[in-house]
Amino acid sequence: MSVEARPKALVTGAARGIGLATTKLFLETGWQVAMVDIDGDELHRTAGKLDHVRAIVADVSDPDQVLRIEQQVAEHFGGLRALVNNAGVADFGPIRQATFERWRAVMATNLDGPFLMTQAFTDMLARRRGAVVNVTSISGVRASTLRVAYGTSKAALAHLTLQQAVELGELGIRVNAVAPGPVDTKLALAVHTPEIRAAYHDAIPLNRYGREEEIAQAIVFLCSDAASYITGQVLGADGGFSAAGVGLPALRGREPASGE
Repeated sequence: MSVEARPKALVTGAARGIGLATTKLFLETGWQVAMVDIDGDELHRTAGKLDHVRAIVADVSDPDQVLRIEQQVAEHFGGLRALVNNAGVADFGPIRQATFERWRAVMATNLDGPFLMTQAFTDMLARRRGAVVNVTSISGVRASTLRVAYGTSKAALAHLTLQQAVELGELGIRVNAVAPGPVDTKLALAVHTPEIRAAYHDAIPLNRYGREEEIAQAIVFLCSDAASYITGQVLGADGGFSAAGVGLPALRGREPASGE
């Protein structure tokens, strides 16, 4: 496939983790990718190993920098078929210790970023009847301790997805979200103790963490023509975590008693 014929995608938070896995899968399936990240050193190190990419160092929560992203994509790619709003920050701690500054920092990237990016690229996506995928989280569906700002931002992003889908559908733009459960990222490996991992395994029907590549598969599917009639959906990629109730560890492997 010629470079000109390759569809174009933009992935935020692309220097590592789910964003990098998504970038690589897009490339494997014949796309070009604009990789956006605030960490310039890591972004350039990663992008330098890949073909058919454009690295853009920017903060998606800053309207002026988002405008610069849009200008660079227009100049280099000429258009866009898919936008993946993956950039996010996590700040975990007790609710009584959550300062307003920490709250706003999480909301700026996790919620303001997808709002600004989708707004900036609406015209470009409409010309190609493109797709947007917002990466939210199971933390936006199920409340947990120590993540008041993070969980709230991801719940709001899930609803923003629905708002965008309803309003932008008339332009031919599909908007969906993927809500990952626990994933084996470097961050998770660093902060999840063996006890935390064991607790997650007990609560997940598939009894394991997800892989970054598995989340990328869901994202790229929703951007593809195979999902051409899917919009306004929040797809849980969580091993069944959001479906499970209490008592899973005690009940797993046990024959049900009469009446259960």
